[in-house]
Amino acid sequence: MGQNLKIDPYGFREYDARWLYQEGINLLGITNLGKGLGTQIINHTKKNNPRVIIGHDYRSYSEEIKSALKKGLISTGCYVEDIGLSLSPTVYFAQFNLDGDGLAMITASHNENGWTGVKMGIKKGLTHTPEEMLELKDITLNQKFIKGQGSEKQIKNFQEIYKNELINKNKINRKIKTVVGCGNGTAGIFAPEILRGIGCEVIELDCNLDWTFPKYNPNPEDLKMLHDIGKAVKDNKAEIGFGFDGDGDRVGVIDNNGNEIFSDKVGLLIARNLSAKHKKSKFIVDVKSTGLYATDKKLLENNCETIYWKTGHSHIKRKVHTEKALAGFEKSGHFFFSQPLGYGYDDGINSAIQVCHLLSNQNKMLNEIINELPNTYQTPTMAPFCKDEEKYQVVEELVKQIYIIKENKTKIDNQLIKEILTVNGVRFSFEDGSWGLIRASSNKPSLVIVTESPTSSERKKKIFDFIDNLLQKTGKIGEYDQKI
Repeated sequence: MGQNLKIDPYGFREYDARWLYQEGINLLGITNLGKGLGTQIINHTKKNNPRVIIGHDYRSYSEEIKSALKKGLISTGCYVEDIGLSLSPTVYFAQFNLDGDGLAMITASHNENGWTGVKMGIKKGLTHTPEEMLELKDITLNQKFIKGQGSEKQIKNFQEIYKNELINKNKINRKIKTVVGCGNGTAGIFAPEILRGIGCEVIELDCNLDWTFPKYNPNPEDLKMLHDIGKAVKDNKAEIGFGFDGDGDRVGVIDNNGNEIFSDKVGLLIARNLSAKHKKSKFIVDVKSTGLYATDKKLLENNCETIYWKTGHSHIKRKVHTEKALAGFEKSGHFFFSQPLGYGYDDGINSAIQVCHLLSNQNKMLNEIINELPNTYQTPTMAPFCKDEEKYQVVEELVKQIYIIKENKTKIDNQLIKEILTVNGVRFSFEDGSWGLIRASSNKPSLVIVTESPTSSERKKKIFDFIDNLLQKTGKIGEYDQKI
């Protein structure tokens, strides 16, 4: 072969795989990953020649990685159908549209240049679970590969099919002036055209593709990117601004005053807008999201139910699926819409479209609509250091202590703990709707702490002090990345 196999086992993450290219994985490693994924898809679908949809993002090395992955898939017997340059949601949609048995998307999303990765799935509309990732890792690293005769074909013009799917279903009643920021990532060849197609007037910001990312990595949580979009909104007197990540599955939203709106609040506005037409719906949100979903008058009037669930796009996606929920919202900007609005997967452009529907229905400015929500005081997501091998144990101990505090009716800032949720760490809520969250981070050696109060900034701080005090007593907590 002339080349030594290189594949860092740590590249297999909770829901997808990511490596520094060449350093953490080489082309031979990628081919073995293809063999592993092909074997896994054949084992799960019980088909000798399953059809696997594949696409890639606009990075300088994504095509050569795609070729190496295809080689591996074909050697196991997979029939590969290549849709070319895509967003992750384009590949997710293609699996429905072309009725594929599995998918692989070559992307490192918003990671810096040098990173590569693969998002994969077998069941339509769902990406790999942690269990499926462990299985893939075992097959790949231990080379338990199936041999077969596969093939490949190029699917022409799939970008148009995807664009038309979104445009034709989503025409809006009035022209909305919109800034679209893509940070020179792949969304640049999709988002402006689709939003124009539904009836927006679009002002483009960094929508030309440039794999060197001259300004910053396209990431809607990046403040530099959000500030740029905010300035463009004000300069152009636009109604709204959208910022898309590198593979198009997340969106950040900027209001007409150029201010960033946190994704959990955007989700609540969308849920309220949908609830009038879709009464008795369920919505799924992650445990880091605002407590307002649980108490929202409009959602309650329309008999809608909100379920708080584990943080992480694969978790929320599956919960939306199993609960037959209308939509799911994650604080990081992954939104999921089921039929008739979508196919259950996260698509940043479809999320932006739902915000446009909201604006076009309400005929008000976004900052006015946001001001109708009760004000809440929320901390940023804070991550105190805690060793990987200790973090879950630490959280378990804290859960026990919080149950004791509730049973003893101990008050925190004169409030009793009313409810404790333990689906993902511990989220405890008080009588006035304030809450605190302690969970272990799924991807780094730290805990995740968030608190929120609809009452006052002081109460938000008191709940944080209460949590911090519990943490310090464990003796197993290091520095915070940021702190209020």
